[in-house]
Amino acid sequence: MIQRVQTLWLLAASICGFAALKMPFYVGSVGTAPAEEFTATTNTLLMILTVAAAIVALVDIFLYNNRPLQFRIGLSGLAVSILNIVLYFIYTKKYDTGAIALSAVFSFAIPAFFLMAILGIRKDDKLVKSVDRLR
Repeated sequence: MIQRVQTLWLLAASICGFAALKMPFYVGSVGTAPAEEFTATTNTLLMILTVAAAIVALVDIFLYNNRPLQFRIGLSGLAVSILNIVLYFIYTKKYDTGAIALSAVFSFAIPAFFLMAILGIRKDDKLVKSVDRLR
């Protein structure tokens, strides 16, 4: 399990997902109010999607015996994390001034890690199919 590279990518996606809960995605202000940090815990839907993406990545690690299911769940985790980023940008429109925080890298890394894991799962599946042909 740990010797497969997609396990490391999924673990990294999960860690980034849980880190994105506390780290700000955007720092901005409305009108003359002081700047505030916009995190995933600020909005209920964002919090649910962020936790869901992190838990999907953790669960996906342990599905190494069933590669087709692991692949499909990885794709769903990728879709949830991309939806999460789109919602982040939609919710940041309410601020008049501000900028994306440096710690937003965690949110952008989640779909990248899911994509790398999906590519690793696909590569493993091709390898197993080629070995089966030789028998």
